[in-house]
Amino acid sequence: MKKIFDEFKTFIMRGNVIDLAVGVIIGAAFQAIVNSLVNDVISPFLGIFGGMNFDQMSFNINGAEIYYGKFLTAIINFLIMSLIIFIIVKIINKLSTLGKKKEEAVEEATTKVCPYCCSEVDINAVKCPHCTSDLPENK
Repeated sequence: MKKIFDEFKTFIMRGNVIDLAVGVIIGAAFQAIVNSLVNDVISPFLGIFGGMNFDQMSFNINGAEIYYGKFLTAIINFLIMSLIIFIIVKIINKLSTLGKKKEEAVEEATTKVCPYCCSEVDINAVKCPHCTSDLPENK
C-alpha cells in the first residue's frame, strides 16, 4: 500500500499534472466568460436580425416531443464560441509577439566553393578534395 501511495505522490507532483490542473481550472473560468459573451451579448444581438428562437422548435413523434431547436442552438453556440476563442487566441498570440525582438539567425559559413571546379568544400580546407587544387586562404 505504501508503494502505491508513493507512486501516486510522484505522479501528482510531476509538473505536467499540476500544469494540466491549472489549465483545466483556468479553462473553466474562461468558459464562463465565453458563455456569458455568447448567451448575453452575441445571441440576443443575432436575435434582433433573425427574430427567431430556435429553442422552441420541435416536433412530435408518437407522443415524444423532439426538441431539435435546442440542438440547433447548441451547434450555433459551439460555432460562435469556437470563432470567439479563435479570435482571442489570435489576438493573444499577436500581443505576445509584439514584445519579443525578432532575432535573425545569422549562420556562419561552414563551406566554401572551390574557384576551379566549383565544388563545395569545408571552410578550413587548403586543398580541394575534388580537383586537388590549392584553395585561397580564408579571409
